[in-house]
Parts: sequence; structure tokens; C-alpha cells
Amino acid sequence: MSEGPGARPLCRLDEIPDGGARGFDLGAGLDALYIFVVRQGKRIYGYVNSCPHIGTPLDIVPDRFLTEDRRHIICATHAARFRIYDGYCFTGPCQGESLAPIALELRDGAVLLKDGDALEAPAPPAPR
Repeated sequence: MSEGPGARPLCRLDEIPDGGARGFDLGAGLDALYIFVVRQGKRIYGYVNSCPHIGTPLDIVPDRFLTEDRRHIICATHAARFRIYDGYCFTGPCQGESLAPIALELRDGAVLLKDGDALEAPAPPAPR
């Protein structure tokens, strides 16, 4: 995988199904960060895997972050639904709140986590 300054490789783009999502556990202990990436063609969207309602992970079944029609992100705990492109919750107990975005980059077919400013908005790591 191509790795440049200020970026950490997560996976190849083709390792995430088009129209699908994949979770990643980064770090360990108190420094752990649980994130997921949604792929739509060559566009990628990354978020902290933590529902704004009570902080639970969005996926009960690993890598199941999307509704059956793959049009929205869904929280498996309370069925809150979020827009893929900005993480905004439009229905459910956290309506009006948003998922914490993760700064990503797509380079040479690789999905990269931008170092330093990876979190665009602060959020606690999701409990596992």
C-alpha cells in the first residue's frame, strides 16, 4: 500500500465492497479508536463507531453498518439512521446529532487514515 507523510494505510479500496462498509479497531487500551468506512464507488466516508445516543457501537454484527437497501448508516441498538455523506442522524433517539467524522484519503487505490487530525470532531471511543 502506498503510504505518504501524514497518512496511515487502513486497507485497499477493493477490500470494502462497493456500497458496503468495514470496521477497523485501531490502537489498544485507553488509546483504542473504533472506526468504520463506507464505500460508494470511489467515494469513502469514515466515522467513529459510536452512536451519539449512548456511545454503543453501531454494528452488533461485524461490518453491518448500513440499512438493508444500503442507503443509510444504522445503529443496531436503537435503529437510529444517519446520512452516509455527513453522518447526520435524521431519525431515532439521537435525531439532530451526528456521527464523529474521521479524516480519510484515497490514494493509489488505498484507503488512508490521515495522521494527527484523524478526528475531525472529538468523540469518545466506542465500548467493545
